[in-house]
Amino acid sequence: MTALVGLDVGTTGVKTVAISEAGEVLACAAEEYPLSMPRPGWAEQDPEDWWRASERALGRLGVEPAGIGLSGQMHGLVALDSSDRVLRPAMLWNDQRTSAECAEIEERVGLQRLVALTGNRALTGFTAPKLLWLRRHEPDTYGRIARMLLPKDYVRLRLTGEHATDVADASGTLLFDVAARRWSQDVLDALELPAAWLPPALESPAVSGHTAGGVPVAAGAGDQAAGALGVGVHAPGRLSIVLGTSGVVFGALPEFRADAQGRVHAFCHAVPGGWHAMGVMLSAAGSLRWLHDAIGGTYEELLAEAARWPAGVEGLLFAPYLAGERTPHADPDARAAFAGLSLRHDRGALARAVLEGVAFGLRDSFDLLVELGVAAEAGRVSGGGARSDLWLKIAASVLGLPVERTAVEEGAAFGAALLGGVAAGVFASPAEAVAACVRVRETIDPDPSWQDQYATDVDRFRRLYPTLREIRIGQALEPAV
Repeated sequence: MTALVGLDVGTTGVKTVAISEAGEVLACAAEEYPLSMPRPGWAEQDPEDWWRASERALGRLGVEPAGIGLSGQMHGLVALDSSDRVLRPAMLWNDQRTSAECAEIEERVGLQRLVALTGNRALTGFTAPKLLWLRRHEPDTYGRIARMLLPKDYVRLRLTGEHATDVADASGTLLFDVAARRWSQDVLDALELPAAWLPPALESPAVSGHTAGGVPVAAGAGDQAAGALGVGVHAPGRLSIVLGTSGVVFGALPEFRADAQGRVHAFCHAVPGGWHAMGVMLSAAGSLRWLHDAIGGTYEELLAEAARWPAGVEGLLFAPYLAGERTPHADPDARAAFAGLSLRHDRGALARAVLEGVAFGLRDSFDLLVELGVAAEAGRVSGGGARSDLWLKIAASVLGLPVERTAVEEGAAFGAALLGGVAAGVFASPAEAVAACVRVRETIDPDPSWQDQYATDVDRFRRLYPTLREIRIGQALEPAV
């Protein structure tokens, strides 16, 4: 049987999956590695940990792959010298040390020009601010850089010996002309960064190299683009909705379009010639995990108690800004809150408010995507939170869309395996791979009896952020959405 392998280099570990040409899962393997936080707001990893874990996980699959696809955490900076030696631990997507460098980038390039060129504003997680931080704070290391790679691309280097990336992952560096699907010489010049450091940027299904055994390796994609492909969101019509630690609403665009204020990300998609827009909230299922850890009870108990409360929780709202926010508020200092507590509210009420607050946050992203022209007939859900029927019914009712679970829940690794199948010639295109391998197993419809309440609560929810910000810094701010 032909085996197609996907490898996803995540933040806590690497995950691999082997699938058949029909999308059946043949084997899975995962390996964990440590995350270092040497100072508050810093997040780093040793790229060699990614490679060692990848070797072990690939070996444990026990298959002979016909093709391999790569996916991984986006935005991380791997700095290499002229001999491809790693110069320092990789700075990750969730590293927050670069606020000053983000302001410098928007000043040097100009916010409107930056958004027009890259589809995004400067955020602390992106790659370009990390390079400027190194130049300012570690000039000796910066002076030795000969090449830079993104996390999954370092695994590619060790797997194939090739320096390469893909257009979807490159879109998250803030150095890429997303509309033209090439590195932006304008941004590089403005930031005084050498183009020679950057690897070739290929379309996601393209062959980027071969393993020592001759297996073709697809260029791959960042984790969100690969995950969207894995649930069948390769063209306009459906959304990818992720209820993981963070929350994502992702939609394919008919053409490149960027939000003028940079409130949502505009990236190249993993489909050649395609683009997508994506809203990201930083604490989705992470909000429920926080509540679980803070007040106790099992997840099953919390969800069962939440189900006993009506929609709207008798006026209780939750602002899910536990770790700052991205969409629509690019504010790393935003903070969470419950509002409207009464003596009647119990543990289940808090849990229901968290589920609804996250859904309202997803609605912020959804509305911005629709403004950009994203078509939305249904949502395809993934992530740990998608296991909850209650949460999906709440999300469907808040968004006004049916949401669908797919038969395979292997996320970005599954999407990467589909790209590996295209690179191997098993499929002619990502669309053909999706048609062959992605199947819907269940649909959850909105609850009409909840929707009027949620229409009111969305408006109330959108007043929370400016009010909380005013309390925090003493300055009134109009709602962003």
